[in-house]
Amino acid sequence: MKELVILSGKGGTGKTSLTAAFATLATGCLLCDADVDAADLHLLMHPDIRKQTDFQGGGVAVIDPQRCTECGTCIEMCRWSAIGTDFIVDEIGCEGCGVCVDFCPEQAIDFPIKTCGQWFISDTRFGPMVHARLGIAEENSGKLVALVRQQARQLAEERGLDLILTDGPPGVGCPVIASVGGATSVVIVAEPTVSGIHDMGRAIELCRHFKVPVMVCINKFDLNPDNSETIERMAREGGLPVVGRVPFDQAFTRAMVQGKTLLEFDGNSSTGEHLRQVWGKIMHTAAMTAE
Repeated sequence: MKELVILSGKGGTGKTSLTAAFATLATGCLLCDADVDAADLHLLMHPDIRKQTDFQGGGVAVIDPQRCTECGTCIEMCRWSAIGTDFIVDEIGCEGCGVCVDFCPEQAIDFPIKTCGQWFISDTRFGPMVHARLGIAEENSGKLVALVRQQARQLAEERGLDLILTDGPPGVGCPVIASVGGATSVVIVAEPTVSGIHDMGRAIELCRHFKVPVMVCINKFDLNPDNSETIERMAREGGLPVVGRVPFDQAFTRAMVQGKTLLEFDGNSSTGEHLRQVWGKIMHTAAMTAE
């Protein structure tokens, strides 16, 4: 079984739109949306949810006024200033470190585990999908990403599917780290902007640290040909394959409005042909063909 993770150094590069288009072309594939902080692959996949499970990750301190003697130790120990002089914990300010729980002399502070979101197993027109929704302003997205990938792999094994296509989170933080480890290969979707080039470089270094093979796809390449050349040169110097250049096309937006992938919306367009070529190159790279 192979897992192809689609990443981007920054948000807004078109990563999810390309992932959805690749889902149209893939066969024997399971979809995984690991961008749990801002999941949106479901907007194009229209999943029919078969299983929903609460995700619990981390706790928030709660002071029991019956046991609390108001000694002030918790206020002094809380580096986040999340405990007021009324000895009530600010749930938003609390980072869940548990220091106040450990140092309370009266053991008057509880630390219940809270529900941070949900994860789902669904059916789509392109095959099964594992995805999640993290609650607003909730933490532990890296832990939820790891859980979603674990469930995706388990479901793919149960159904005898050979490929997991994962829409990863943007950036290089904890959720991205959780989405990269153990992957077969990573496609970094880069856009030809100064920030896009910079953040692509950081994403490449992250993947190299975890020894995951990387390939680069330039999206909206024709908006700035000079920057696109810079991206290709960086890839060549790093020994990374450039699997394609996808032009800027407003059809992506029109397709999104209709809840379709670009290949469903206008599969005979020149952009659609570009996407088929990119997918073909991805699947013929050394990492994806190795046994």
